[in-house]
Amino acid sequence: MRLLPAGITREARILYVGRGLRAFGDGFVSLLLPVYITALGFDAFAVGLISTATLLGSAALTIIVGLTAHRVGRRSLLVIASVIMIGTGIGFLLERDLWPLVAIAFLGTLNPSPGDVSVFYPLEQALLAESAPAQNRTSAFAMYSLVGSLVAALGALAAGLPELLHEQLSLDLLTALQAMFAVYTVLGLVTYHLYRRLPATLDRREAVASSPLGPSKRIVFTLAALFSLDSFGGGLVVQSLLALWLFQHFGLSLVAAGSIFFWAGLFTALSYLAAVRLSRRFGLVNTMVFTHLPANFCMIALPFAPNLTIAIALLLVRAALSQMDVPTRSSYVMAVVTPPERAAAASVTALPRSLASAVAPMLSGWLFALSPFGWPLIAAGGLKAVYDVLLLVLFQHHKPPEEQN
Repeated sequence: MRLLPAGITREARILYVGRGLRAFGDGFVSLLLPVYITALGFDAFAVGLISTATLLGSAALTIIVGLTAHRVGRRSLLVIASVIMIGTGIGFLLERDLWPLVAIAFLGTLNPSPGDVSVFYPLEQALLAESAPAQNRTSAFAMYSLVGSLVAALGALAAGLPELLHEQLSLDLLTALQAMFAVYTVLGLVTYHLYRRLPATLDRREAVASSPLGPSKRIVFTLAALFSLDSFGGGLVVQSLLALWLFQHFGLSLVAAGSIFFWAGLFTALSYLAAVRLSRRFGLVNTMVFTHLPANFCMIALPFAPNLTIAIALLLVRAALSQMDVPTRSSYVMAVVTPPERAAAASVTALPRSLASAVAPMLSGWLFALSPFGWPLIAAGGLKAVYDVLLLVLFQHHKPPEEQN
């Protein structure tokens, strides 16, 4: 199977590089965020609060992008988002008080999970849908997800650098943590210059659209409602809070946690390649559902793991299965709407996902503060399993064009 589909565009190659840059930052930030917040003297609830703020802010920016991309242009919005990323890194580098950090998290691009829930997402999804023929569209999205997971895994390894600097060079841990936000700022700067290389014609292409959503409105809203249920479950176990649970439950170091999430990211990345093959044989919806369900059972079982070895095994099995629905879901949404609706469809389906996942981390952080047992993990697995069943019932017969032949 080709990693890059035939006829892939230059714009898509730029998007892959941009996704990789942001994924590296997300990979270490998602692990360092709880450590940084607790190093400042705050508790698990504060970690959940900031995680919630990041996701609420992303939701607000995402809907703004979806409603304006057809007028302002995708290239211009990607460049603006890169500027916001630079400002986010600077803000977390300099600020140490809780409420200013909450405000920066809300207004910025910080991501408590290695998955992409940022303002960049709907813009890039719309562009990728145009980068390859319909029969290779899922491959294009799989490559996008593959790049994100592989580089996010490297970012997770980099999360161990502050601890190593602290131990080997006697550098103050707080200073070492802040240095990583300086790295995040530099990644934003490189992303800014990268997206400025996108052709200006991308903005002019969207000027002809008069309405963000048209004939596909009903199916988009139904999918958005289902995705919100899945994302609420996922928000209960964003990587920052999952890492916090591992720190507290098993006493893991940053280096050990980074290694675990590196391998989890690698397993996830490989699963995207399998998702393409499975979707071609069994269809996009079946692939989404029947890979997602076993992963959710692993999440439910995790709090009952008697030791770290079994917990790691459950995490890795979940990582190998839980994200196969990412490229297939993106491909499915882009396939069942008309081309002019794609940016709006990506935003509208992402918005309730962001809102639902935004509320969940604060609730999860509160539950973790009350009890060391992983109740949020059980709730997350259960809710996501319900989503799988509903998706299968409602959409197993609504096939994309390439599956109707």
